[in-house]
Amino acid sequence: MFKGILIEKDDSGYRAAVQELDENQLPEGDVMVRVSHSTLNYKDGLAITGRGPVVRKFPLVPGIDLVGTVEQTSNPSYKVGDQVVLNGWGVGESHWGGLAQKARLKGDWLVPLPAAFSSKQAMAIGTAGYTAMLCVMALERHGVTPEKGEILVTGAAGGVGSVAVAILSKLGYTVVGVTGRSEERGFLMGLGASEVLERSAFSAPGKPLGRERWAGAVDVVGSHTLANVCATTRYGGVVTACGLAGGMDLPASVAPFILRGVTLAGVDSVMAPRDLRLQAWQRLTTDLDLAKLGQIAKEIGLNDVVDMASKLLNGQVRGRVIVDVNA
Repeated sequence: MFKGILIEKDDSGYRAAVQELDENQLPEGDVMVRVSHSTLNYKDGLAITGRGPVVRKFPLVPGIDLVGTVEQTSNPSYKVGDQVVLNGWGVGESHWGGLAQKARLKGDWLVPLPAAFSSKQAMAIGTAGYTAMLCVMALERHGVTPEKGEILVTGAAGGVGSVAVAILSKLGYTVVGVTGRSEERGFLMGLGASEVLERSAFSAPGKPLGRERWAGAVDVVGSHTLANVCATTRYGGVVTACGLAGGMDLPASVAPFILRGVTLAGVDSVMAPRDLRLQAWQRLTTDLDLAKLGQIAKEIGLNDVVDMASKLLNGQVRGRVIVDVNA
């Protein structure tokens, strides 16, 4: 038996709670992992509270991230005792996830835990940090270098945004953060932001084109914010889009794309191929100042997750949330 958060939905309603679970309940997979730590992401918050249609089958253990030790394996890529990390692949949505003390998974979904990171550090990064790294890599692939100009990061006080600010600043970019929480200005400046702007400047409907400013951007918000970011991006600039915290719609015009040659680059972390994942995790070992993870992340126990999920969705959580599933 082991502990985990189980989401159930039946005639009595939708609920999530810590329960005692049995290994026989775990779904199929060729690797059994004893989980050390998981995380609480925006998607996990939606799943746990039921505010978004994230969970695709019930009952289900949420948690799109995990790090732990291989206990059993029939996958030739891993042996008992290996330290592994998982991000995405529908885990925590259609396959039981990381917010439990054990997980049975497909070995092809796992990557080795980089030696540079402890288990806690890997989860301080988690899907959010790995996604931020994918966004930075996308900017680089499209030729956005530090000398090209300022990089805007929306939702900068959140998980993806805070890590993106830290990575970009270490790489020499001039980073401008956007947040709706003015009290987080000092936090963002400490991560390397040169300026912090109010979310309200981007969240309302705007003009098809605005004053050119950004050489590139990392957007986690979507909706009007993404439209306004595109409208104010400089000629030939690149906007990476990886989230929908402000909505799934995109009320924009084609003007930035056909008049300024702006590129809108979608970034998906869930189904990203293994070679890209390995590259992103390797880049994180050199491009992220690990000393800043202490500023970005806080740690909670499994029993605190359900309450914290609502706070996360209500914008009351800064940075990353690590979950010690054994606490």
